[in-house]
Amino acid sequence: MGAIAVLLLIVLIGLILFLLAIIGIYNALVQLRNQADNAWSQIDVQLKRRHDLIPNLVETAKGYMKHERETFEKITEARSQAMGAKNVADAAKAENALTGALSKFMLVVENYPDLKANQNFLALQETLTSTENKIAFARQAYNDQVLLYNNKTQMFPSNIIAGMFGFRKRDSFEIGEAAQRETPKVSF
Repeated sequence: MGAIAVLLLIVLIGLILFLLAIIGIYNALVQLRNQADNAWSQIDVQLKRRHDLIPNLVETAKGYMKHERETFEKITEARSQAMGAKNVADAAKAENALTGALSKFMLVVENYPDLKANQNFLALQETLTSTENKIAFARQAYNDQVLLYNNKTQMFPSNIIAGMFGFRKRDSFEIGEAAQRETPKVSF
């Protein structure tokens, strides 16, 4: 009888340790998911700021750039698509298009010396540049969190727990190849 009690005690302790390990892995996955969500929220804040700045920048430039309707339309369309993105992959694609449209806009601005000297435009341009930098830092932080989360959901034994509780791979917020090659020139 004593040997059976010891065996049951060992089995019970083993079961408790196993359950604690599952709880620990589950909690780590939740923590990483929440950190990735928080990192995305930081990107979202900066993207909204960027989206809010663009109409002011365009309006300031319109008075000077009367023959650039197509440029303004492309920026407006790209901004609209970026604001309507539903997930990280769509947001990345739309933001890359918006970055391209802004890059072309900044190149066209070079042909308008009066606009380049306008204080309102310079202030908006500086704010946009600052926002672009904040987006880059937030994107890096988000991608770091996604990497940690994805590693945890794909590595043994946490991948078993992740599969059981519906933790799925997250997409990184990547910039497109064209955006990597074409750095927007925003200096005046």
